[in-house]
Amino acid sequence: MSEPLHFVVKTRLVEVVERLGEGAALPPERVLAKDFGVSRWTMRQAIRELIADGRLRARQGQGTFVATPKLVQPLALVSYTEALRAQGHTPGREVVAFDEVVADAELAEQLKIAEGDPVHRLERVLHADGQPIGLETTYLSVARFPTLREVLEPTGSLYRCLTDQLGVQFGEGEELVETVIATPREAELLKATQSLPMLLLHRNSRDTTGRPIESVRSLYRGDRVGFRATLRP
Repeated sequence: MSEPLHFVVKTRLVEVVERLGEGAALPPERVLAKDFGVSRWTMRQAIRELIADGRLRARQGQGTFVATPKLVQPLALVSYTEALRAQGHTPGREVVAFDEVVADAELAEQLKIAEGDPVHRLERVLHADGQPIGLETTYLSVARFPTLREVLEPTGSLYRCLTDQLGVQFGEGEELVETVIATPREAELLKATQSLPMLLLHRNSRDTTGRPIESVRSLYRGDRVGFRATLRP
């Protein structure tokens, strides 16, 4: 069985991308279609797939450019700030919300508190080198961390605050990764389109005594971020 035409075009287009190099502008769609001897629709499909793969980036009103390599984050209980700096990137955070909500049944079970108990909600857009790559929402029990709003710098490292200021010792965590489509609000915050694949992570972490620390929902742009885990028998 022969491969779909747009897949063949995509494979050839990867060679063009590699020759152009990071940050270079891709020739116009009509020019590429003519050079490749295919329809603009076929070329458009190939380009869209390379954008979804993170090989190309579309800038509204400017064109399509060769993307920088994806950021690879470890699936581990480490600070986002430290993980990004270790790769030579500059981390940043933009606070969307820092307030109190009441725990529903699911959140109460995750944090081992009563349904209706107050919970800190910290929602932030995560940046790398000034560009949005993720939207993170963290929930922590107010009863366990009553002074969190007083000691945490909202744009700083939450993990460092918990360990250095509040004496928390992280023990273990569970993380579920799945692919989703962003809501209109999420896409706007991440400066993306709803057609762009997203990676959704759900994390529940505990301290060294097994007591719940946090419940986290993190949404990442699939074209900008990948994840790595170390597996052992």
